[in-house]
Amino acid sequence: MDRALLLSKLKAIVANYSHDNDALEYLNESTDFIKDLKINSANLVDVVLDVEEEFDIEIDNLSMERMINVSAAMEIIADKLKAK
Repeated sequence: MDRALLLSKLKAIVANYSHDNDALEYLNESTDFIKDLKINSANLVDVVLDVEEEFDIEIDNLSMERMINVSAAMEIIADKLKAK
């Protein structure tokens, strides 16, 4: 899956939980889920669950802890998709 498509799918997922629509509009690989999008930790778990469902992957706890920004999320998703 190319990075643009991955970013687009991830943006659609986080849009449901973001509390900063301006930051969401300019979402890029350096966007931080908590600081920029104002997604709280409980909703961050929901993001991970939605990512698992959307991409049909399983994200382990160690990977979940690393998933704090768009870049890390994209890397984890890409790695899990390759491993499938």
